Amino acid sequence: MIPASFEYRAPKSLEETLDLLHQHPGEARVLAGGQSLIPLMKLRFAQPKMLVDLQHVPGLSYLREEEGFLKVGA
Repeated sequence: MIPASFEYRAPKSLEETLDLLHQHPGEARVLAGGQSLIPLMKLRFAQPKMLVDLQHVPGLSYLREEEGFLKVGA
């Protein structure tokens, strides 16, 4: 099935990301990989009006070891 139409935004900063989420409360969903959200959208169980992709936001996408733990960012 094809998802309902939505606006796609790819902010380049944390400030821009927070502004988008603040300006579109209840309408915007964060896209951080999409393994869970995209299948739900295809089945129309989730129909956000806007997707805010975190891929290009510095500091939100990482995989690193700290103090013996693996930390995973969005």
